[in-house]
Amino acid sequence: MKYANRTYKRRWPKRLIIIGLVSIALIVAATVAVRHVYNENLKPVSSSQELQTVVVEEGATADEIAQQLEERRLIRSAWAFKLYISSKEVRNALQAGTYELSPSQGIPEIVAQLTHGKIATNLVTILPGQRIDQVRTRLIQEGFSEKTVDEALDPAQYAGHPSLVDKPEGASLEGYLYPESYQKTGNTSAGTIIAASLDQMDKQLTPDLRSAFASRGLSTYQAIILASIVEKEVSKEEDRKQVAQVFLKRLQIGMRLQSDATTSYGAVLDGQEASSGYSSPYNTYQNVGLPPTPISNVSASSLRAVAAPANTDWLYFVSGDDGTTHFSKTLAEQEANIRQYCKELCAQ
Repeated sequence: MKYANRTYKRRWPKRLIIIGLVSIALIVAATVAVRHVYNENLKPVSSSQELQTVVVEEGATADEIAQQLEERRLIRSAWAFKLYISSKEVRNALQAGTYELSPSQGIPEIVAQLTHGKIATNLVTILPGQRIDQVRTRLIQEGFSEKTVDEALDPAQYAGHPSLVDKPEGASLEGYLYPESYQKTGNTSAGTIIAASLDQMDKQLTPDLRSAFASRGLSTYQAIILASIVEKEVSKEEDRKQVAQVFLKRLQIGMRLQSDATTSYGAVLDGQEASSGYSSPYNTYQNVGLPPTPISNVSASSLRAVAAPANTDWLYFVSGDDGTTHFSKTLAEQEANIRQYCKELCAQ
């Protein structure tokens, strides 16, 4: 008896097939859900554009950075942040620094900032003609504590700095804080800004400039004092050279400088209202010669004016109501200029 050859196909139980299909469906659904959650967590936390300063320390790990950003509510999820930087292969590209971030930035935008080192920088500006107390106030307004600012303005902190070699012992930094805009990050100290301003001042005080001061019988410190007076008296560079000539000639012949700017400084220094009649060592109507110290910081143009004054022979000047400075050689000419050009300002 012959038996026919039969091929038997293994049949999966129907229940297993259903379980497999359901499992696949669940995996797909889970993947879609995770992807949706991930994409949602890449989005900004809110529409708020309020900036927060975030410091990423040297050696900080990606996990630590992610945790910090989540705690500051700058990102929705630390894990989404870590997954994103891993998928983009930038985990090791995160840079230390101080950043300004806002909740309105998504993770991709924040990561771009952190990986390109787009650190936050602010400018602290020391304006020309500012007194040291005004610089102090400005630094405190920038967020530095009074204690750290006062420490930063202590000349002893900069012993040996080349810009200060001519500064008398015990004198303040008045006159030496060069007016400029200085970068400030979250890690910048007040001392760093002051040191930078002294560095800039040193660049201005070239050997040629110091030599020019000496040729006019001035020490560098005396030249800075005179430059600070020129700085406060007039603002135009061409006027400064002529005003410097006036003051240098007065010093040469022993005539009082008669500067309202110096007299007002003495009053402010004593906590009094600025007045040309206030009696102090800075009253150059009463005292012959230069005042004891500079009366403000100085710009390059004022330093150059003292080093290379105009080749004129003026002895007087007055700033007119229209902002024009009028020069004269005699007291009679000065009085005539005052009557003609300074009716309002000179009456104050």
